[in-house]
Amino acid sequence: MSNEIILVTGGMRSGKSRFAEQLLADRERKVYIATAEVLDDEMRARVAAHRARRGDGWQTVEAATDLAGALKQAAAIEDGGVLIDCLTMWLNNLFMANGGDLDDETAEKEFDKLMDAAGKFPGTVVMVLNQVGDGIVPVNRMARRFCDISGKCGQFAASYADRVYLVTCGIPMRLK
Repeated sequence: MSNEIILVTGGMRSGKSRFAEQLLADRERKVYIATAEVLDDEMRARVAAHRARRGDGWQTVEAATDLAGALKQAAAIEDGGVLIDCLTMWLNNLFMANGGDLDDETAEKEFDKLMDAAGKFPGTVVMVLNQVGDGIVPVNRMARRFCDISGKCGQFAASYADRVYLVTCGIPMRLK
């Protein structure tokens, strides 16, 4: 199987994850790389809802910050697919691991490692990213910085992706 990279973006609760799961539905072997850290009951409920919707047939790997390592771990799958859900939480985790900020150089190194691993994966890699910059300009510096880094991540991932989708109101639109 040849390598393919797909980026799925859109607003919160837009149907991105559901659509991304459908892109891999026909694969016999699937890995779900979860980036969210379960820190409270609300997040625990979200994770449970995602798992219930996916059903059986998915192997889950938790990777808060080391997505490149998780992709290498999943590379043993032949004719498989990987869903990274989501890059936004991964960026949040990197942001917090770096003291509430992530300089451009560190972010670019992390993007490079991720895309290198995605490019070497022997199957399809689907990545989900929230489109956080579509709203108003945040009031505080930390939130503005996060939007900047997330926007750069989206542009970087889209430049490597074979296909890019924007999901709005549960409707996917192919951009690339």
